[in-house]
Amino acid sequence: MKFTDGYWLLREGVTADHPAQVLDVTPTESGLEIHAPSRPILSRGDLMTGPVMTINAHTPMPDVVGVTFTHFEGEQPTGPAFELSTDHPAAQISYDDDHAILTSGALSVRFATEGPWHLDFRAHGRVLTSSGHKSMGIMRDAAGGHYLREQLNLTVGTSVYGLGERFGPLVKNGQVVDIWNADGGTTTEQAYKNVPFYLTDAGYGVFVDHPGKVSFEVASEAVSRVQFSAETQQLTYYVIYGPTPKDILRKYTALTGRPALPPVWSFGLWLSTSFTTSYDEETVTSFIEGMRERELPLSVFHFDCFWMREHNWCDFAWDPRVFPDPEGMLKRLKERGLRVCVWINPYIAQRSPLFAEGKALGHLLKRPDGRIWQWDLWQPGMAIVDFTSPAAREWYASKLEGLLAQGVDCFKTDFGERVPLDVAWSDGSDPERMHNYYTYLYNRTVFDVLREHRGEEEAVVFARSATAGSQQFPVHWGGDCEATYESMAESLRGGLSLGLSGFGFWSHDIGGFEGTPTPSLFKRWLAFGLLSSHSRLHGSSSYRVPWLFDEESVDVLRHFTRLKLQLMPYLYEAARTAHTEGVPVMRAMVLEFPDDPGCAHLERQYMLGPDLLVAPVFSDSDDVAYYVPEGTWTHFVSGRTVTGPRWVREQHGFLSVPLLVRPGAVIPVGAVADRPDYDHADGVTLRAYGLERGAQVTVRIGDVAYTVVREGDTMRASCSDPSAPWALAAGERVGRAQAGTGFLTVELG
Repeated sequence: MKFTDGYWLLREGVTADHPAQVLDVTPTESGLEIHAPSRPILSRGDLMTGPVMTINAHTPMPDVVGVTFTHFEGEQPTGPAFELSTDHPAAQISYDDDHAILTSGALSVRFATEGPWHLDFRAHGRVLTSSGHKSMGIMRDAAGGHYLREQLNLTVGTSVYGLGERFGPLVKNGQVVDIWNADGGTTTEQAYKNVPFYLTDAGYGVFVDHPGKVSFEVASEAVSRVQFSAETQQLTYYVIYGPTPKDILRKYTALTGRPALPPVWSFGLWLSTSFTTSYDEETVTSFIEGMRERELPLSVFHFDCFWMREHNWCDFAWDPRVFPDPEGMLKRLKERGLRVCVWINPYIAQRSPLFAEGKALGHLLKRPDGRIWQWDLWQPGMAIVDFTSPAAREWYASKLEGLLAQGVDCFKTDFGERVPLDVAWSDGSDPERMHNYYTYLYNRTVFDVLREHRGEEEAVVFARSATAGSQQFPVHWGGDCEATYESMAESLRGGLSLGLSGFGFWSHDIGGFEGTPTPSLFKRWLAFGLLSSHSRLHGSSSYRVPWLFDEESVDVLRHFTRLKLQLMPYLYEAARTAHTEGVPVMRAMVLEFPDDPGCAHLERQYMLGPDLLVAPVFSDSDDVAYYVPEGTWTHFVSGRTVTGPRWVREQHGFLSVPLLVRPGAVIPVGAVADRPDYDHADGVTLRAYGLERGAQVTVRIGDVAYTVVREGDTMRASCSDPSAPWALAAGERVGRAQAGTGFLTVELG
């Protein structure tokens, strides 16, 4: 939200008050409390007028410093609030002649106690960012809205990333971003997953601890600052020191929650009925049989909306006209080795039997006058489950338990963005603050049901909406994209942006959701989709089985599905890293190469885990251009090498895509290519790429650590479990060790 008219003026009707100086500083149990009047205090008479801002500096964990600024303490909203994991370390308080300083780990915030208002954040003696004259402020607009605003300086050359799953340019500089969940597809500035956190390549990130609408002006209103504002009386933000982007994500996710580790089977191929297509058990069986006959490995089958009767969404009952024997059908699918996912949403249509039940029990969201909130958009007369009520959450969860008892394995948790403001939540939550936060309660409710009944290692959802902290409930997918190359590219931008916002796992609708892809687009998207964290074939009004496009699509799907399954030892270790450290599986190039300026704006390629570079092809032609960072990189499939840093232009047919291995990496390759949930260490091959003499690399597969050492022109490999069967490959040459020998020497190819 913009408040100024250029550099000198305020917009018509806007008034502003800014802290002018530090009046006093008081140490507190949690840090520092500062009172800052909005005018210089030259005499006692200046003490009689306001406003005076109260600023508190505090620390939730090392290398993280929070600043809370308050106008009127008596008008605070009633919640909700983000659930933060904090250990509240003792803050170090110090003073010099001109500053009051709070230090947490390597990060300090310094308040100027002499002269005009100024604060800055420093690490190892370097200023990361600062807030100066007229940066922090109380802003009022012509309509009487009361906003708190902060502006943090951007040093020259700093790029800003994150703020959720955003489909515009990856670098957010120059953009206006409103943190407000909306069902806007993937083609606009709106987003399903809004996260008030941004990450920079200058050593720090910023998390605004406000669950409602936060408006960011990223080098847009003031081109050398990031501005954020919210309509509130109190606002808290945290500066998170890295120094690297990965370190920032580790600390941010330690604060807001780390992703759960999805089950191994979820990394296989998902096939959907699609949305409005006609289907029954015969149709479903024909798809599954078609996949089997063509030797296309399939792990999950998903039933979209019409598994329930029309206008009954949600009643969580199989449409008896189409599925007269759901338990038998699910048993038959399980006998084929498949997992089953079904579509749900948090809304209850008026015709659903659950509407009357939810109304009688008081589980549906109400208007301030006590009436059930309803509208006709999406489902006729639909209401919304009030997840702020523990009883409503338990009621909703009980309906899902019935499906789990039938044999359903997981849920696609669709929607959760269209949350109204003219309502009264059962726990008294502020409607504006609850709008974004609703999705957190919704997905947590579903995820908790799965954890309780399937176990910690088996819980997974396929979620669309999210906010800060929602990364704890994976997986998330990109929403309603179109069947175009442009939408394929915007989907990738959204996924990389989400990964830079603390989310470890992400997927998208292969081929696009709206419309039917051309065979060429479908085949290009298949390569991208199978080299993503999670892979799902899904559309709106047309099926996504490959033989409906052409026979080559069958070959492309088979090739890339098998490739992904063979990479499971590598991919699942990247998933463990996302779970334990908060570093995503799909990584923007800047995350791995923050010191390479050539990577700052790259948004059409990415790193899959730490060591594989993927550059999807975004056209019917075979031409693709991508950037290679420093070193000699190796094409994973062909073994050809490319030396960077430079841009490369190549030709790739539909059965190929730029997939390069980082110099000095060891990639574990599995022995199985027809399912993801196999023993990844059994028969694994370790492929070493470009190891320098004397180099030593350790990779993990589950609890087993493998160490590869290059000694002269040979390589030696050992593992922590000498009984584990294993092999080592150098280039195209493969050597095998006897079980239990504990080492292997292979001549370099």
